[in-house]
Amino acid sequence: MVSRITTVAFRGIEAVPVDVQVHVGPGMVAFTIVGLPDKAVAESRERVRAALAASGLALPAKRVTVNLAPADLPKEGSHYDLPIALGVMAAIGAIPAEFLERYVVLGELGLDGTLAPVAGVLPAAMGANGIGKGLICPEASGGEAAWADADMDILAPRSLIQLANHFKGTQVLSRPVARLRGNAGVLPDLAEVKGQESARRALEIAAAGGHNLLMTGPPGSGKSMLAQRLPSILPALTPRELLEVSMIASLAGELAEGKLTDRRPFRAPHHSASMAALVGGGMRARPGEVSLAHNGVLFLDELPEFNPQVLDSLRQPLESGEAVIARANHRVTYPARIQLVAAMNPCRCGHAGEPGHQCRRGERCVTDYQARVSGPLLDRIDVRIEVPAVTAADLIGPAASEPSAVVAARVAEARSIQAARFLELGLACRTNAQAPASIVETMTRPDDKGLAFLRDVAERLALSARGYHRVLKLARTLADLDGADQVGRIHLAEALSYRGEDMSRKAA
Repeated sequence: MVSRITTVAFRGIEAVPVDVQVHVGPGMVAFTIVGLPDKAVAESRERVRAALAASGLALPAKRVTVNLAPADLPKEGSHYDLPIALGVMAAIGAIPAEFLERYVVLGELGLDGTLAPVAGVLPAAMGANGIGKGLICPEASGGEAAWADADMDILAPRSLIQLANHFKGTQVLSRPVARLRGNAGVLPDLAEVKGQESARRALEIAAAGGHNLLMTGPPGSGKSMLAQRLPSILPALTPRELLEVSMIASLAGELAEGKLTDRRPFRAPHHSASMAALVGGGMRARPGEVSLAHNGVLFLDELPEFNPQVLDSLRQPLESGEAVIARANHRVTYPARIQLVAAMNPCRCGHAGEPGHQCRRGERCVTDYQARVSGPLLDRIDVRIEVPAVTAADLIGPAASEPSAVVAARVAEARSIQAARFLELGLACRTNAQAPASIVETMTRPDDKGLAFLRDVAERLALSARGYHRVLKLARTLADLDGADQVGRIHLAEALSYRGEDMSRKAA
């Protein structure tokens, strides 16, 4: 007899249906799994055998063959345990096979028959809902699955016996409840930052338009402190953004107890991170930090200490909003619409340009260190600022800085203006930084004085086409913060001032 159970394989954040076919028939006693299983799937036969025995069932003295179709699609992960076990139970008549036809099944089995949580339950639930089926998953992942659809049929048992009793009618499983994770602790507040008024202004502008930001300054000037306070002025995730972020986190196994949070991601990998860790990849082409920061912030501290090749691998995700991982046998695409925030010292010793400091290596210390960050990557950063060392007078002074709540209100107002503009244009963009080049000039519309000023300065600074459009986007954000309908000369001048020291040297 052949029984069939539906489960999923993951291709990026897409859940691809997989047909688990179980045949129990005559022949040499064996338990075989075919269909390109990886090591975790191949080992599931031992977990299934022990879990069935713990549940009071024994495998028949026959040949058991499990085929995972389509056979040419690689199968990875431990979530195939439960569909294989249910397929065997249906094949030997322990549970009615017709009950299982309405569900997509995934879960990892313990040797005692209990179900352990697995990665990717939320994308699997979305995929199951898309093909009109319910979902069977472990109890610990039920809250995560419940976000897919309020009317979707979801079973989340603790063990194999509990699920079998539900199908027999001796026990009823209630539908799991979608839950939000309580925000742990209060975010660091901008009120704790003393001095650094220009850096605070740049941080607000970057938050308002979703612009990439680079801060350069000596050690201890507050670059990391400022970056860590960026999430406190960013708006909460919208429901659509929340779902996108949670699907990626689910695949990475980072949803604690199946609970979602509406805080924007803030990822800060160490500078020793590999290319696979940052962009994604590895044996199973898992999402990297750039995708886990989707709709949030990717903070790279000590930017030049990263491997230059690893940094340059960010250029394509920053431009397209996607991380594409290509391998010989498959190609995976993950969303990666991020806001890049980076911090660096001016040189290896960290004190170049400070009064009274003289480096023994001279100008070479600066040029060699900064050359580790390529020009094309810098061209994708809209706001580049100097963060000078804070003086003792700033630290001792009693004056309190503006709190994050006040700044966040201005950021939210600017973002609502942008959302209304993009809705009117029929675009799916959410911030000015995401606007396609084709509509940048339409949405900015500088006045005559601003246009003449921009034309003159762009020629003298030799701005690239990308740099030109990024200046216009930044000027549009500045106008939105001011509540202005039209971009003026003052907005363009401030936007150009954030292009960095290299531009001022070029103009000279």
